Formats: sequence, C-alpha cells, structure tokens
Amino acid sequence: MFLGTYTPSLDDKGRLILPARFREELAAGLVVTKGQERCLAVWTAAGFAELTEQMRSAARPGPADAVIGRSSRDYHRVFFASAYDCVPDSQGRIVIPVPLRQYAGLTRECVVIGADTRLEIWDAEAWADYLSQAESAYSATGTEATP
Repeated sequence: MFLGTYTPSLDDKGRLILPARFREELAAGLVVTKGQERCLAVWTAAGFAELTEQMRSAARPGPADAVIGRSSRDYHRVFFASAYDCVPDSQGRIVIPVPLRQYAGLTRECVVIGADTRLEIWDAEAWADYLSQAESAYSATGTEATP
C-alpha cells in the first residue's frame, strides 16, 4: 500500500527521485502511465500486470455482448499506448518520458502521493489546485467517525 505525500524535484534530464520508503517495493520495476486529472500513475510491475488482467476481464464481451464498446477501446488505447516500464537506478531515480511530462505539465517541482495500489506524480502547482478543490468536497461529504 502506498501512502503519504512527498515533494521531489525533477532534474534537468527528466529524472525524478522516488520517495525512499517506496524504493524497495519498486526496485524490481514499475510502470508509469497517464492518470486521471492530468497526473501520472505509477504501479509496481506486478501491480500493473494485475490491473491489466482486471481490465481484460472487464472488457471481455459476455454472451450477450457483440463487441467491446468504443469508450472502452479508446480508454485502453490511451492508457496502454502511454505506459512505460522502467527500473529505478541505484539512486532511486526514474526517467519520466517527455510525452508524460508534457501530459502532466511537470516542471521542476513535483508532488508524489501514495494512492493505495499506486503512486501518482503531479506538478506541484496542479496538485495544490486539485487538493484545494478536492478537500472541500471531501469535507462536505465526510461523516463523523463513530467509536
């Protein structure tokens, strides 16, 4: 499980230092691709394989379905065409490919958040904007915890 918020910087070569607490889990390899809301999503290689199988199962037509729907095909194309696999270097850095940096609007200052089964990489300003809106909605819909 990935948790927390971290603020690494992107260097001039497009490399990002992964948070130290996640490096061991990601050392064997990872996949980075486009996420929702113009962030990047990062999975362990095994986690991405599991997600891929879930997506395949969900997209398989059942006996009553003639074909996989267009929106599903479109989503799969964008998602997988933008995915890159990599292995962090000995210092825990990964290269974020130019198309993904452009998609997420990544500049020097980044935010890496733990999002349960994946990490997300955000431009720091975009994350601040998103968080200010999302926290308001989160507070408005939350319920009091009961013992």
